Amino acid sequence: MKIIPFYKNEKQLIKRAISGNRDAQERLYRKHAPKMLGVCRQYIKDVHFAEDVMVQGFFKMFNKLETFKFEGSFEGWLRRIMIRESISYLRKQQFVVYDDDIYERSQTENISQHTDLDTEHIQQLIDALPQGYKMVFVLYTVEGYKHQEIASMLSITESTSKTQLLKARKLLQGQLRRQNSIGYGNR
Repeated sequence: MKIIPFYKNEKQLIKRAISGNRDAQERLYRKHAPKMLGVCRQYIKDVHFAEDVMVQGFFKMFNKLETFKFEGSFEGWLRRIMIRESISYLRKQQFVVYDDDIYERSQTENISQHTDLDTEHIQQLIDALPQGYKMVFVLYTVEGYKHQEIASMLSITESTSKTQLLKARKLLQGQLRRQNSIGYGNR
């Protein structure tokens, strides 16, 4: 028996979801949820909270789906919603601090003794960054936003964005150096 897909392309699926078709909405969710959870997880350390934010992002997406203009990729549009939801969540939790002195005061936790850098390990290193550094680092290096865009999204100055990125990189480099010296026994 040959399986015939109901919706041959995403555009048809989106149009059906806009009209309130629950099956189409579920298909959109199932198709994009794993990747969007990864987006939320980049900003939110606890996977359970990241999942809550993702679900809230999908709720917002379904409420605003009729505003999608079919210009550019749907995934990119949805990704921006998830990023904004993650930032909004962190602001509400008051986890974000943009403090130029935090670099000097911050003691990042010794995460693990790994010398091979797998994805989970890199995520742990990023999670150990102070939240303000982490958000700017992820927006710039992972999402590809420019400092001017980051400043606008986070309500900070462009120079603060640049400073946060520089300090995040220094902290990550220090963690990597520390772990490599521990891993090779060169304390």
